[in-house]
Amino acid sequence: MEKVAVLGAGSWGTALAIVLADNGYDVSLWTYRKDQAEEINQTKRNDKYLDVDLPNNITAFHHLDLAVDGAKAIVIVVPTKAIREVCRKLKKYLPPSIPIIHATKGIEPNTLKRVSQLISEEIPNYPEKDVVVLSGPSHAEEVALRHPTTVTAASENQEYGKIAQNLFMNASFRVYTSTDVLGTELGGALKNIIALGAGISDGLGFGDNAKAALITRGLAEITRLGTKLGANPLSFLGLSGVGDLIVTCTSVHSRNWRAGNLIGKGKSLETVLEEMGMVVEGVRTVKAAYQFAKEEQVEMPITEGIYDVLFHKKTPKEVVEQLMKRDKREEMDDLAHLLYKRFSE
Repeated sequence: MEKVAVLGAGSWGTALAIVLADNGYDVSLWTYRKDQAEEINQTKRNDKYLDVDLPNNITAFHHLDLAVDGAKAIVIVVPTKAIREVCRKLKKYLPPSIPIIHATKGIEPNTLKRVSQLISEEIPNYPEKDVVVLSGPSHAEEVALRHPTTVTAASENQEYGKIAQNLFMNASFRVYTSTDVLGTELGGALKNIIALGAGISDGLGFGDNAKAALITRGLAEITRLGTKLGANPLSFLGLSGVGDLIVTCTSVHSRNWRAGNLIGKGKSLETVLEEMGMVVEGVRTVKAAYQFAKEEQVEMPITEGIYDVLFHKKTPKEVVEQLMKRDKREEMDDLAHLLYKRFSE
């Protein structure tokens, strides 16, 4: 069997390893924790993250060099904050001319760099145009159960994009291709902010009206910033945009929704993160998007409100009142302008 290396043995990395194993690949699943690697190999389980039995053709590794040795493709599925460190180690063992696919949804605060940029920066001989982004509405828990799931593989290198499509596509996991890496990455990252807001809304007991409005106006914010940065506005109407936004804002599987829900019920951010014990990408992404909005002079009131809740200790109810009392405006003004500008150039 051909070998594919998956770097990151959390819930999403494990779920993608299952997809690859189902497709007949010899999957090496790397984790920085030796005890986790031993548990997976001995029990064929990764119980901290997923309640499923793992296929026999998944083997866990603690040593990165052994995990990637002989691989035909590498899939990076570690948190945004670990991307740089993992790539620094990876470049010493990276085989030549091999596709790198990442499935991490985040933006680095301060630098405001996307994950494909971080990978290229830490592996200098690997240009950003060759990185493939795998993104879309895809809860790990459902992928691991082989429930129907559809995602996008985006890369400027169309050959590598098709390789990723062929690696993952099967009867329960459908993959489309795209060349809009910027839009795909921004959609996947920024939707986590809105999911925090949706969780807060549910935690406050506001119901479906409020959440529907939040999702819709959240999509407007994501499109506004993404288009200003050069993304295709139509990408935000696709799987990595509105698709991922819907699933992350409405499901109890979503870490960002769960974190927001607990905050809406009165718990502090610090308490929530401690209780969850897993990375909540939206928290870091709020910081990055808030910086982006200021630097690019893009109006993002929902993002700013959630930033105030997380880092300025404003109460969720204060922020809701602040959002509801904003100046009157036409609903389609900004989006219509963006679309017109995009397609009249």
